[in-house]
Amino acid sequence: MQSFTIDRPMTKTTLDLSGLLCPLPVLKARKKLEAMTTGSELVVLATDPMAAIDMPHFCTEQGHTLLSQSKTGDTLEFRIKRK
Repeated sequence: MQSFTIDRPMTKTTLDLSGLLCPLPVLKARKKLEAMTTGSELVVLATDPMAAIDMPHFCTEQGHTLLSQSKTGDTLEFRIKRK
């Protein structure tokens, strides 16, 4: 008998936190990540300039992987892989 594993694709969720100021983007991202499964990807959109510092620090402290960080106009985008 042959055995195999079916890999389920990890989920990708977008969280738009535009207009929220520090510390709310990080707090809301933390809450969302806690509800997600390991390996899932969270895309966070934020307009608070401090998020450029806070979100990478949060990921480092909590063990999540910051896959990418970019800025388009006033909007910051963070792609985070849950630990």
